This record gives sequence, structure tokens and C-alpha cells, in this order.
Amino acid sequence: MSYKMICLGAMALSMVSGVSLAAGTETGTSALDDPAKMEPFYTDSSMTTLRSDDEFTAAWKALTDEDRMAMTKICDEEMANANAANTHPEFCSNVKKLGGESSKN
Repeated sequence: MSYKMICLGAMALSMVSGVSLAAGTETGTSALDDPAKMEPFYTDSSMTTLRSDDEFTAAWKALTDEDRMAMTKICDEEMANANAANTHPEFCSNVKKLGGESSKN
């Protein structure tokens, strides 16, 4: 009887911890949700108005290669799965323009 209880307890624990880990990955921790990384691209604290093209490009170039790659990947995913829930369409449009230009250089 105790062997069955140990197995059931282990199974229940693994199911509960699996659910909590899965929930932790969808908490909006992408590069586009990091205010410190996104602030240089916007003129206001509410992050609704993008900077001019020149300022946007300068902020883009100031990022690390890893940050640019992460943002590009997230934007590619948002654009591939376009829906009303996408929160960065203008930003991603600019990223796509810059990504296309950098691949030509």
C-alpha cells in the first residue's frame, strides 16, 4: 500500500510542478516586454509613440547582437501569427525594415 502512495505522490508532484513551470514561461518575459530594453525606442513612458527613424535605428544599433536577434525572432513570430493580441506591430515593422537592411550589408 505504501508503495502505491509513494508512486501516486510522486506523480501528483510532477504534474503540479510541470504545470507551474509551464505557467512561468508565459508571463511575458520576452525581450519586447522588458521596459529597460524597449524605452530607447519610444518617446513616452507609456511606450505608445515610436521615435523617429534615425533615433530608432541608433537605438537598434546600440543593442547587443543577442538582444537584436531575440527581438527579431519575437517580431517574426508576432508577424507570422498576426492577431489583435499582438502588442508591438509598429515596433516589429521597424525591426523588420532594419533586419532586412542589415542582411543586405
